[in-house]
Amino acid sequence: MGTNANSEILKNLLRKKLFLFDIDGTIAVGDTLYAGSRELLDHIAAVGGKAYYITNNSTRSGADYVKKFKDAFGLVTTEDQFVTSGHMTIRFLREHYLGKKIFALGTASFVEELRRNGLNVTEICEKGIDCALVAYDSELNYKKLIQISQVLLTMDVPFYATNPDLRCPTDFGFIPDCGAICDMITAATDKVPVYLGKPSKEVVARCLELSGFSPEETLVVGDRLYTDIACGINGGVDTCVVFTGEAKPSDLANTAYPPTYAFTSIAELYRACRGR
Repeated sequence: MGTNANSEILKNLLRKKLFLFDIDGTIAVGDTLYAGSRELLDHIAAVGGKAYYITNNSTRSGADYVKKFKDAFGLVTTEDQFVTSGHMTIRFLREHYLGKKIFALGTASFVEELRRNGLNVTEICEKGIDCALVAYDSELNYKKLIQISQVLLTMDVPFYATNPDLRCPTDFGFIPDCGAICDMITAATDKVPVYLGKPSKEVVARCLELSGFSPEETLVVGDRLYTDIACGINGGVDTCVVFTGEAKPSDLANTAYPPTYAFTSIAELYRACRGR
């Protein structure tokens, strides 16, 4: 594969210690862990490295993911390994909107997580709203769409969203993600959100801060070019796309986000990390 042709680039892969993995479509789908994922995670631990998970799925908290990884995959993790779009959104809102009123469209668990973190959240259009937020919402209904449309069309407030992903991988294909929900809202209101999760460079910066590894030791691994790979590029680190989710090999010809490496699967990446 063209992105892996240079032997020096492949040698550089052997020096990676911090792996920032997308989850859905990259190392797993639903409750199924892809072949090679467990082996790669064991290898990273064996070489003194660390794995972080930079998913744009905001429906689960870090604690939720720890439980899912144990129950579904048999993997032991800690909350700090999950730097989700929800995590990045909460950090941003606490920095800029603590004590202010935030309209939020999202799952009940996500809205509750915002409140647990000291944020003043409403789910209805009412006076005093300072900003609007949209997250991936598996509980979406038309009443929620009416409320967010009313906020954006009757109030001059900033519009934020957790992530721009258009499609969320499932075991049967894809379902609409946050970006698709926002496109629908934009079509109705002409308002375009600022996205807070991937591809923001702050996601990589946060993982470097938490882990203590250097950018040169870091690799972002994902299945989407416009979020995962763009995130790594924006963050100044090497990137790897795997073709088990949204991206296809043909997409590399004209992408604005060329990855450093491209592999058919996590299993192939694992073999390359072992020098095989």
